[in-house]
Amino acid sequence: QVQLVESGGGLVQAGGSLRLSCAASGSIFSINTMGWYRQAPGKQRELVAAITSGSSTNYADSVKGRFTISRDNAKNTVFLQMNSLKSEDTAVYYCNAGVITTRSFVYEYDYWGQGTQVTVSS
Repeated sequence: QVQLVESGGGLVQAGGSLRLSCAASGSIFSINTMGWYRQAPGKQRELVAAITSGSSTNYADSVKGRFTISRDNAKNTVFLQMNSLKSEDTAVYYCNAGVITTRSFVYEYDYWGQGTQVTVSS
């Protein structure tokens, strides 16, 4: 019904930058909150940043001042600009969206992307 496709991951040196993108497609009526999570080896998945449909944002303390989340509502796309990357930012990054589909027009369902690897070398 709904697909989230991430792009932009890769290998970067410490101090460098990457920009992740996530495009949602399918039976979408509207999208509420969109966010980025990450999971490092041996650790639990954690919230990195989230943005509401009204562009209110929330960040993990560990990325405040370095990462910026934004979205293009017309294109159902969310972005994560990551600057001053550190080795501890190495993880698989997952896109998440709360979607109201055209099948229900009422209920919100949670969708996840397949993940994109970000590796920061020190």
